[in-house]
This record gives sequence, structure tokens and C-alpha cells, in this order.
Amino acid sequence: MTDRDGRDPGRLTTRETAELLGVKPETVYAYVSRGQLSSRRAPGGRGSTFDADEVRALAGRTGRREPVAAAGEFAFRTGITLIGPARYCYRGVDAVELAGQYGFEAVAEWLWTGELRPETRFTAPPEALAAARRAVGALPAHSGPTDRLRVAVVAAAAADPLRYDLAPSSVLGGARGLIPTLVDALPEIGRAEAGAAPGTDAGTAGPGAAAAPRLADRLWPRLTARPADPAALHVLDTALTLLIDHDLAASTLAARVAASARAHPYAVVSAGLGVLEGPLHGAASGQAHRMLADVVERGGAVPVVAEHLRAGRPVPGLGHRLYTGEDPRARALFALLERVGHASAALEAARDVVAVTARHQPLHANVDLALAVLSVSCGMPAEAGETVFAVARTAGWIAHALEEYAERPLRLRPTGQYTGPPPPQPLPRPATGARVTP
Repeated sequence: MTDRDGRDPGRLTTRETAELLGVKPETVYAYVSRGQLSSRRAPGGRGSTFDADEVRALAGRTGRREPVAAAGEFAFRTGITLIGPARYCYRGVDAVELAGQYGFEAVAEWLWTGELRPETRFTAPPEALAAARRAVGALPAHSGPTDRLRVAVVAAAAADPLRYDLAPSSVLGGARGLIPTLVDALPEIGRAEAGAAPGTDAGTAGPGAAAAPRLADRLWPRLTARPADPAALHVLDTALTLLIDHDLAASTLAARVAASARAHPYAVVSAGLGVLEGPLHGAASGQAHRMLADVVERGGAVPVVAEHLRAGRPVPGLGHRLYTGEDPRARALFALLERVGHASAALEAARDVVAVTARHQPLHANVDLALAVLSVSCGMPAEAGETVFAVARTAGWIAHALEEYAERPLRLRPTGQYTGPPPPQPLPRPATGARVTP
């Protein structure tokens, strides 16, 4: 059925669609490329038309407009994390309050399933753990923690014949075993320095074993040779919980793209780890650690901050693009670190960095600086924060994978804006002296 102009009233033009969605016309075609809208050529081949009901559903789903993205950016719905100016929430619940009440495993399980079980403990499957430890043990001694984690993921995947089963129950079963496998495959600091091979530990207990220790307890000796104390362990467990997810960070976007292509969960985690290692993401805490250790050693932040600014480098551990004030994760961890007696010097150094930098630019502490206080005060290496970040964020990547597996496959397929020379171009000629094989 058509109107007087011969147009189907159930179809909208690109301009009408853009107005209804409150976006630019080019963004409408970005929605098409991501599979969020379908289009049809208009009569006469001039422009495209869109199903009116489909557009209205996109505009009014859950009473909100689809997030608007600038050209070349992704914007799509997720029900996992919401970030505001001074707080962030997991599934609508304040993440800091949640971390203050429950441990990492309980929150991860709740984020995945909606069921809160405070007694939840993750245990590593013996075969996967043995494979991961062999693979990690074969790496060069200078290998970093992310190198070991990536290798451990691949080994654990090879040991899981059901990894291609993307049913939620199978994905969850694999996730509950993968995270402790990553932790237990890392060498203990004391053993690594002594040259001993990692052996079995309580982390290999079977499913449902009541004696299985918390993940934070098992991760601690992989981060430092110092004995654990309850206050510091609580900081570590809280840090793991607070770092589970933070909306569509770069590594999470990579994980979702992999899940969109129906990669299995281990490959999804591998994709996330590949991006996390970047100096502007998971490795940022290592830079903050080195700076903070320098401040502690030199007795003040002034010369250290001055050197960073003179070299044109940003001061590590300060500022966050998503928060106008202090990173709520940092605020929560600093409060807990106040109760760790041996953290006082590192805490004072962190405050000094913030105060000195404020003379030049008022920036607030972010979670990398808080992780640096923990790692410096507990005798951990600079890479410890990166390890904590990677282990924690694995749970978030799994949550996003579960969400993405429920979407249409390959929907995260952007369209490139070609900027090369216009075709047709002549065939390239071989370089001078190059041999041409017919």
C-alpha cells in the first residue's frame, strides 16, 4: 500500500530515520553496517528506505534512544556496567558497595548468572591446570605476566574439548575453571626465585570442594614473596572485584568483536589479553608503580613529577576520561589501604604526587595509582597491577561474551572509509632489480 506520492507509509527516508533517532544521516548507515537496522533501496534507486517499526523500536527500546556514536565509533547496548560522573554500577548496583560486601568470585558469579552465592569458590580443572603449567614453564625466564597468562589460556583451551559449545551453561563451566587456572599456572614468587617448578596446591580441588581458598589468597604468592596479612589481602580481593568490568574499554571491545564472530570463550579472553597489554590500558599500573617507587625512594614527588613534565610525559596514575572527579575505584582502595600499616609511605607518596601535580593541572587519582600503592607497599613487582587487572577483567570479558553470543552473529562489522587512490589504478611495477617470476 502506498500514499499519494507512491511511497510506502511503512518506510522512512534516511533523513526521517535520522531525525527519529536523533543522529546524523551517516550514523544511520553505521547502524545498518552493525546490523541494528535493515535498509532497502528507494523506488528509482535514489537513497535508501527503512522500516518504520524497526526504526521506532530502535529509538524507543527500553524507553531510551540508542546511544549516539560519532562517525567511526561503536555504540551498542550492554546491561553489564553503567558509568556515571562519580560512580559506576554492575547491573544497576553500585560496584563499590558491592565490592565492600562480597568477594571477587561471588560478584563474578552474580554478574554472569544473576544469582548471588557468597560462598562461591572457583577451582581449576586438573588437566587444564597441568597443561597450562607445562606451557608457562616452557617460557623464557624473562617472560612477563601477560605472556604467561596468554600462554595459559591457549593451553587451557587445548585441554577443553567442549570449548566450542557456546551454550551459556558450557561457557560458564569453562569460565569457572579458566580463571583459577590462569592464577594457579603463574609461578609463585618465592618458588620462581628458587628455580623450583610449581606444584599442585589447594587450587586444584574438585568442584564444590569446601576447603578451596579464595582466588585472592591463591593470587597473593604469585605477586609477592612477602607473607599475606588480612588487611592487604582484603585490598587485593576488593581490587579484583572493582576491576571486573568498566564498560566497553578497548580490551572489552576486542573481546566482544571476537564473541560476535562466535569465537569460543578462551579465544575471547585471548583477544582481550592482547589489547590489555598496551601501555595505555592494563600496563598503565606498571608505569604508576615505577613512578611511585621513585617518589618513595627520593622522599618527595616534586623532582619525579618535574622529570615527567620536562620529558613531555603525563604523570602516571592521574586522570580518567570517564570521571570528572576521583576514580571511585581508587577512592575505595585508598580507604582500605589506610588500614594496611606498611602502606603508609606509599600512600603518602601518592598524595604528594596528586598535590604536586595539582599546581600544574588539577587531576585526580585513578585506579592505576591505587594499584601502585598496593604493589609498592607489598613488595610486588611493577607488573603486579597488570596481573591483577588481567585476572579480574577475564570475568568481565566472559560476561560480555555471554551477552554477545545472544546477539546476531557478526553484527560488529564496521564499514571502512576508504582514503586510498581512486580506482582504476595501473598495476604496480617491480622495484628496480627485482626478479619477476611469471
